[in-house]
Amino acid sequence: MKQLARDVVIINKLGLHARSAAKIAAMAGEAHHPIWLEKDGQRVDAASVIEILTLMCPQGTQVTVVIDHPDDTGILNAIVKEIESGFGEI
Repeated sequence: MKQLARDVVIINKLGLHARSAAKIAAMAGEAHHPIWLEKDGQRVDAASVIEILTLMCPQGTQVTVVIDHPDDTGILNAIVKEIESGFGEI
């Protein structure tokens, strides 16, 4: 099964911090298959707040959201939309 991925830029001033990471993790936790966040070759489990925070993503950072199965395309799109909206912080 081919993975699907979308690149997105962190636009909110505080970057990817605990509250925004928790939003991503909650959405990823609803998936039927693993969802990953990648930055500069580092891949972490998107369902883990702690792992997301290890990416250290300030404003302007490009991350890639990756899903393992097309069944989770809706969650992929929701995560990308949340990041593109600045997590409601803009």
